[in-house]
Amino acid sequence: MDKNPLFPKNRASIAIIDGRASYEIKENLIKYGVIIINTCKCEELYDSISYHPDIVIHPISYNKVIVAPNVYDYYNDILPFYGIKVISGEKKLSRNYPENIAYNVARISRYAIHNTKFTDEKLKFYIEKEGIEFINVKQGYSKCSLAIIGEEASITSDPSIYKELVKHSMDVLMIKEGFIELPGLNYGFIGGATGMISKNELLISGTLKEHPSINKINKFLEKHKIKSHYLSNNKIVDIGSIITF
Repeated sequence: MDKNPLFPKNRASIAIIDGRASYEIKENLIKYGVIIINTCKCEELYDSISYHPDIVIHPISYNKVIVAPNVYDYYNDILPFYGIKVISGEKKLSRNYPENIAYNVARISRYAIHNTKFTDEKLKFYIEKEGIEFINVKQGYSKCSLAIIGEEASITSDPSIYKELVKHSMDVLMIKEGFIELPGLNYGFIGGATGMISKNELLISGTLKEHPSINKINKFLEKHKIKSHYLSNNKIVDIGSIITF
C-alpha cells in the first residue's frame, strides 16, 4: 500500500488536527516529535464536525491533498511551506448530510471507500489517476468510520463497510457502535479518533478503557504488531481523524 498516504511510509513529522482538540492531545503529539497544524473552522458545516480535518481534506498522495473550496485559502497558505501541494476540490460543502461528505473518503490497500454518489468529482479523478479503485458503500462518512491500521487491516463499527471489505479479502475488526465521544452528537467513530504515525504505531485520541470492544481491539492490534499511543487520559473522542505526513 505504498500509495496510501493515510498509512505512512516513514515516521510522520506533521499532523493536521482539529483546532479544538484538547491541550493534552496536542502536547502529547508534540512529545512524539510531530509538528501540529490546527484546522480552521469551516463555517458552512454544523458545529460538531466544523473543525474536522477528514471532512475538508483528503490526501491523494504523500505530498498532495485535495481541500474543500470552503477552506482552500487557509490550507494553501500553510501546507506548501511543508512541501504539500494543495488542490481545490469542486464541491463546496454545506451543512447537512449528504452535502458535507464529498471528501470523507477512506483508503485501504488499493481501494478508496465511499458512497460514490457523493464523492467530489475532482477527488475521484485524482484518486483513480493514482490507480486506486473505488468501493461503493452506503456510509458516506467513510473515513470517520474506518481506522486503517495495516496494509490490509482496519477497524470499523459500520456494517456496510465491514461487509464490503471482507468481500475484498481485507482483515476487518467489527466493533460495537458508540462509546466514542463527539460533542453535540450521540457518539463518534473509531476512524475519526485515530491516525497512524508510522507503519506500526497508532495514535488514539483518548483511552479505550470504557469501550466494550477494548479487548478485541487490543488483540487485533497485537495480531498486526501495532503499538497504540493514547494521546489523552480522557475518554476516546472523534476529532475528525489525525491526518499525518
